[in-house]
Amino acid sequence: MTIDTHICLISGQPLPNLIPAFDPDLKPERMIQIVSPDMEQRAAWLRELLQPRGIKVEQWPVNDAWDIEHLQTRVLELLEHESRALEEQRIALNVTGGTKPMSIAAYESVRAYELPIFYVHPETDRVVWLHPTDWPPRDLADRIRIEDFLRAHGVAVTVEPGRNVPDDSLLQTGQEIIDNIDRYQKPLGSLNWLASEAEGNLLSPTVENPPSGLGELVELFEWHGFLKQEKGRLRFRDEAARFFVNGGWLEYFVFDAVRRIRRQDSHIHDVARSIEITRQQSGQAVPNELDVAFLRNNRLHLIECKTRKFRGQGEDAPGAEALYKLDTLADLTGGLQARAMLVSFQDIAGHDRGRARDLRIAVCGGNQLRHLERHLKDFITG
Repeated sequence: MTIDTHICLISGQPLPNLIPAFDPDLKPERMIQIVSPDMEQRAAWLRELLQPRGIKVEQWPVNDAWDIEHLQTRVLELLEHESRALEEQRIALNVTGGTKPMSIAAYESVRAYELPIFYVHPETDRVVWLHPTDWPPRDLADRIRIEDFLRAHGVAVTVEPGRNVPDDSLLQTGQEIIDNIDRYQKPLGSLNWLASEAEGNLLSPTVENPPSGLGELVELFEWHGFLKQEKGRLRFRDEAARFFVNGGWLEYFVFDAVRRIRRQDSHIHDVARSIEITRQQSGQAVPNELDVAFLRNNRLHLIECKTRKFRGQGEDAPGAEALYKLDTLADLTGGLQARAMLVSFQDIAGHDRGRARDLRIAVCGGNQLRHLERHLKDFITG
């Protein structure tokens, strides 16, 4: 049976409607969105993604997403409106989204017409056919990229994200720091401060009373060409080098580790770093940056990379702030199925690890970085 039209129930989770439309075997020519007033913006985000790909998107409004009699009437009116397509049996219902009354009303109405009905399983990323019941389930193709995934959640990517490592020295430097993590943990905080103070003019303040190990750490970055020492100050090669010294090296290190895992895991279908985004909040564009992100089975995984030391235990302490921000970002950019991880060069205190467990955020910090790939694989498998 050829299916060229999807009837979809619009809700706060766009992926169950989006991913089948990206699958080459299920891609429709049309999508009819059943939309309640509070979901009009969500429907528009989907339409903006699908129409440039040749999928005609139409809306069928409903007044109340919780009134089952009203919903049944509207779905039946839709099916009568689509009578020609019904004769040729080209319509299928994606019953995954919407409120429960929307799902029930749509299922009962479409089932009466003996049309195909499918459900997208959120954990296995598979299409399950509810009618006909003898149609076998099938895995959906992992075709979506991070930019489209984010746009479906109302998040715009403002700069092309990085998908490679332009220079091997970026990884060599990070590996040397990790190999000597016990010696570099303390001086790295001082170097971070110097690099942050050099933003704009690329020249740090004078280094006074340097902590033990700072000179060796500076020489490491100097040897790889990221900075020069000038009369007790640090001059950075350019803004990219200053960013790299000021913690960007850990982002590259984590990004490369995920790429290596991807070579063994075909379910990871996109990996990116330094993703600059904006999202609308109260009519204002709010910028953020995602350090490392990847999609596995169309589920977003976010990794925040930190080289600063988290001091304090209260709700306003830096560690708590970083975790709450990461939790919010994961929810806003990836929905209910998103996963998040905090990778820290410094040790992560017990109270912050406890808070991370409460928020279901994976952590890897301090000497755990020596086994980063193992911790990333644990994160991926949940």
